[in-house]
Amino acid sequence: MGAPSFSQESDKDEFKTLFGDYNPRGFYGAFTIGYSEINEQQAVVFGGRFEWIISHSIGLGFGGNGFINEYHYDPILNQDVFITGGYGGFYCEPIVMPKFPVHISFPILLGIGGVSYITKESNDYNNMIEDSEVFLVAEPAAELELNLTRNFRLALGASYRFPTPFDLGTTGSSLVSSKSIQGWTYMVTFKFGRF
Repeated sequence: MGAPSFSQESDKDEFKTLFGDYNPRGFYGAFTIGYSEINEQQAVVFGGRFEWIISHSIGLGFGGNGFINEYHYDPILNQDVFITGGYGGFYCEPIVMPKFPVHISFPILLGIGGVSYITKESNDYNNMIEDSEVFLVAEPAAELELNLTRNFRLALGASYRFPTPFDLGTTGSSLVSSKSIQGWTYMVTFKFGRF
């Protein structure tokens, strides 16, 4: 009688994946690649995070993202310029119905970052930082997560950056405000660990 009862209890704790069932453990590391618009120019966003998972339904950890937009012409400086930066901090990630092979999560990043306005010299090795600023940031996200295997999840999602106000630019250059980096990011995240 003990064996069937133990089996039923074990089944309740099993997670479903697209390629089999497994029992979760509680942490993961991830890296992300995404697309955004920075200062109305196309930008690449890349990052990573590490989280500890509590009761299978909430992740707590640390991580960050970096970004760089494409070169574009600044008529005042008469040069090509680009904006680059990054931010990182604390992650909190509620996970809804994690035992299902396809489910959703809502990671939220609260942190600090920096951004630089850079002129591109004719020699790529001598780019010049025209100005830099520091900001605080909140970035809530929503992810559709697939439990592919015991130790691997794939997430498709979108996030929205909310930076604190700043002005970026030097005398004679185009003024760039915090609104230049505020906006959506669309990303793919690869998660590896024991969930």
